Amino acid sequence: MVLKQGGESGRMTGRAPLRNGGPSDGSPPMGWPAAAQGAIGTPIMRYFLDTEFNGFGGALISVALVPEHGDDDFYASLPLPDVIEPWVERHVIPYLRHVPPGLDHELSRIEAADHIAAYLDGDSDPVIIADWPEDLAHFCALLTTGPGQMAAVDYGLRLELINAAGFSAAANSRVPHNALHDARALRDFYVNN
Repeated sequence: MVLKQGGESGRMTGRAPLRNGGPSDGSPPMGWPAAAQGAIGTPIMRYFLDTEFNGFGGALISVALVPEHGDDDFYASLPLPDVIEPWVERHVIPYLRHVPPGLDHELSRIEAADHIAAYLDGDSDPVIIADWPEDLAHFCALLTTGPGQMAAVDYGLRLELINAAGFSAAANSRVPHNALHDARALRDFYVNN
């Protein structure tokens, strides 16, 4: 897949990235948290990440990114491992396909990495937010496509592990243990707290 740089990916509809148009001293506009600032005039978008994987240290099964604003969600499932942990078999696998039509994509690891790069293309300073370190580890490992190679995220991105005390995907997600619904629940929790 050839990725176009410069925001011509065609997927920007329905999204309203924040723009840092703050005072001339470079500070963010009044009321904006410091974490929302980027270079003056650059779009800032937070994406909430969730993954499902085959038990502790196990293979990635699905990944979702949900933007802070808009409804242009990303979701992909990956080929299942030959042996699935019993807990994952009962609590994750039955819900992999519980996503809206048009978002249910089963992709290889390299295809998923390329799709994530294309999805984030056009945002010069994306911030990926997760509430669990293994989600960030799986996300970063997915972007590594081979020895010395990575998906085309040449614009860079920031990773943020938040303290989500009081948040439970099992309690707050519309479909617990589905990466898309868990990422949406994390976004809602973050935005409302």
